Amino acid sequence: MNLINREAAWCLLTEFTQSESLRKHALAVEACMRACAVKYGQTGEVYSREGHELAGGATTLPDTGASAVEELTPEDLWGIVGLIHDFDYEKYPSLEDHPYKGNEILKERGWPEILRRAILSHAEYSGVTRNSPMEKALFACDELAGFITAVALIKPGKSLAEVDVKSVRKRMKDKAFARKVNRDDIINGAAALGVDLDEHIGFCLEALKPIAKELGLDGAAAKPA
Repeated sequence: MNLINREAAWCLLTEFTQSESLRKHALAVEACMRACAVKYGQTGEVYSREGHELAGGATTLPDTGASAVEELTPEDLWGIVGLIHDFDYEKYPSLEDHPYKGNEILKERGWPEILRRAILSHAEYSGVTRNSPMEKALFACDELAGFITAVALIKPGKSLAEVDVKSVRKRMKDKAFARKVNRDDIINGAAALGVDLDEHIGFCLEALKPIAKELGLDGAAAKPA
């Protein structure tokens, strides 16, 4: 049996994704999702593979019979969803394949539906509605994490420390900047979470700062050798 935990999620990501930038994006979304779990998740909630409710009013993960799911706090679960949401994108980038191919792979390997559904829901064209706070958070963090990263990379020091809400909002108005990032998704994602856009941008920015080094956004890249 394969354990479903953060280590397993990282192994899955690196198995299918060789691109350093895509791996960094996965780490960025993971960090934002972990922060969102603390803010929007239910206190005391624990997810388990067992078919019963755990203490603290927990929601349970279905037992697929194929994998062993460690008991996961919302922070762990939401983080894993963020980490692997695009794991199939490098190999299957087309709208016809992503994230459907990834969903098939996860299902074959026994990853539970709560994870698979959340990942499917982050694609607007999938037709899978976003119902849970976790699903809404993934959509709200995905494009924004990428956009904040793009803003940091054009700063003189290539550092998240140089980025603030104002600079993110300014770049959002520049349609030529990071043109592949859907601004409407950022705006609509925050709205679906019921949070002010500026507040959400600031929240995600703070969530990314602790992993600035892993993202290559701690200013080291701009320092002379």
